[in-house]
Amino acid sequence: MHKLILKPGREKSLLRRHPWIFSGALAQIQGAPEAGDTVEIVSSTEKFLAYAAYSPHSQIVARVWDWNRDSCVDQQFFHRRLSQAIVARRALVYESNAMRLVHSESDGLPGLVVDLYGDSLVMQVLSAGMERWYQNCADIVLELTGAARVFERSDAEVRRLEGLLPRVGVLRGSEPPRRIKIKEGRLEFWVDVRSGQKTGFYLDQRVNRARVGELARDKEVLDCFCHSGGFALHALANGAQTVFSVDSSEEALQLAKESLDLNNLPEDKAMWRKGDVFEVLRGLRDEAKHFDLIILDPPKFAPTAAFAKKAARGYKDINLLAFKLLRPGGMLATFSCSGGISTELFQKIVAGAALDAGVDAQIVEFFAAAPDHPVALNFPESAYLKGLLCRISG
Repeated sequence: MHKLILKPGREKSLLRRHPWIFSGALAQIQGAPEAGDTVEIVSSTEKFLAYAAYSPHSQIVARVWDWNRDSCVDQQFFHRRLSQAIVARRALVYESNAMRLVHSESDGLPGLVVDLYGDSLVMQVLSAGMERWYQNCADIVLELTGAARVFERSDAEVRRLEGLLPRVGVLRGSEPPRRIKIKEGRLEFWVDVRSGQKTGFYLDQRVNRARVGELARDKEVLDCFCHSGGFALHALANGAQTVFSVDSSEEALQLAKESLDLNNLPEDKAMWRKGDVFEVLRGLRDEAKHFDLIILDPPKFAPTAAFAKKAARGYKDINLLAFKLLRPGGMLATFSCSGGISTELFQKIVAGAALDAGVDAQIVEFFAAAPDHPVALNFPESAYLKGLLCRISG
């Protein structure tokens, strides 16, 4: 087997079972591995550390499959890992027929995401190692779940960093319908798995949508980056006075309106605006508009730490504008899904925004991803979604 030999002292993270090996840690490559090949990772003294998938085009040059020297990365390996992930989800009690079944490194399957929407599975293949095995995994998840189809949405930008081209289409079974209906609590949503954001819906925000919805009763709500209306519909279902929702995607807004009709929610209380959120917020500020509850759920501003500085400016700008638009005693539910922004940095950014807005604010709750998006203790990067519920003084 091909070997990656590490520089002296660079095995420390692997001994803590962190699954990434960066190119700067390599001293030597024995053999001529190709992208996706399973390689042996050894220390500078050639002590075995792990088996990993080789990715020559990425700064993360290898991702660990297993730390067990007796392991064999084969069809049975993936069947076992996928079965463990799916069984773990069955222990979670949700009023939903949509959830994440496989969460990449957190389930010991770097670069693989599998989401369930009704009788459809949506798969994302995001690493060179998983590119080698994704067809096998499609067969296995179909067998384990009895789903009607597996649809691939390997169109995330991160594939480019792995030297992979985007790919979208049916892997197993028939074409998915134009709209798939899912249930979330007492609400139903239409999901577009073919072209919607991520795999079609922001499943990671399930618990947070329900909680923010509870806070919306009798309030005037502003929902920014609303996508297909998840937060907005929960707010309306919980008795919000009005919900003003903003997104740059006409397709997402249309889907939100269709879900509004699906749930027979009051159309006169829902307002939709297509536009750039930053510009809309500035316009609302100039018009002296104010709200009781504001939701900021922007897309990923910083995919890696290299983008953190630029992303921090974006997060500060939108949070500053939001604080200025809140009535006294109002609340801001603000989120970041950027892996390159830590929870600590995000809190500092929001604190700076409150200071510049001239408001006194408290954090009254913290938000994270739903339990079907677990965080492996040896891989803190999987805690990508973080959020704060802030209340300004009355």
